[in-house]
Amino acid sequence: MKKHIIINVGRQLGSGGRIIGNRIAQDFNIKFYDKELLDLAAQESGFDKRFFERNDEHKGFLKVLFSPFAPIFGSSNPYANQLSDESLFKFQSDAIRKAAEKDSCVFVGRCADYILRDFPNKVDIFITADMADRVKRVSETLDISEKEAEKKCIEGDENRAKYYNYYSAKTWGRAESYDLCINSSVLGIDSTIELVEDFISQKLHL
Repeated sequence: MKKHIIINVGRQLGSGGRIIGNRIAQDFNIKFYDKELLDLAAQESGFDKRFFERNDEHKGFLKVLFSPFAPIFGSSNPYANQLSDESLFKFQSDAIRKAAEKDSCVFVGRCADYILRDFPNKVDIFITADMADRVKRVSETLDISEKEAEKKCIEGDENRAKYYNYYSAKTWGRAESYDLCINSSVLGIDSTIELVEDFISQKLHL
C-alpha cells in the first residue's frame, strides 16, 4: 500500500516555494494545495470565498470587515458578529485536516505544519531565497517594477510571520520550526527540488 504522506512548505515571498511545492506534489503523485485551500475553507464554513482571499495569511480580519465586504452582504453585514480572525482560522484548519486525512498532500503555507503537527509521516520544509532572486521573480510574475516587488516581498514576509507566529506558537522562518530549511538561490529551483525530494524520501523511508 502506498504510504500516506504530508509535506508542508513554508516560504518567503518570491522564493519559489509554490513552484517547489507543486513540483514535489507532481513528482510524488499527491494532492497540491496552495490557494486551493481557500476554496476548501469556503466550503467548510459556508461563507463566501472572498472572506478567505482578503485575509489569506493575514492577521487582522476585523479591521477590514465593514467596508470591503459590504458588496457581499449589503451595508448591514449580517455576519459581522459571527466572524473573527480565529473563526476564519478554525474553518481553514478544519479544511486542512480533512484534506490531510483523505489524501497524501503538499500544503503551502497557512500554518499547515502546525495544524498537522500530530500527523504521522509528515515533513515540514521552509524555502528562502536571496532578495535579488525574490525581487526578480515577483517583478516578472506580477509585471511590476523591482522597487514595487521588493516592497511586496518585505510586506508579504511580515504578514506571513505575524500570522504564523500568532497561530502556531512557533517562529516563522526559524530553523527549529521545520525539518529542513533551504535557500533556493544556492542550487537553483530544479536542484533544490531534487535535494528536498531526496530528503523527504529518506525521512519518510519511501
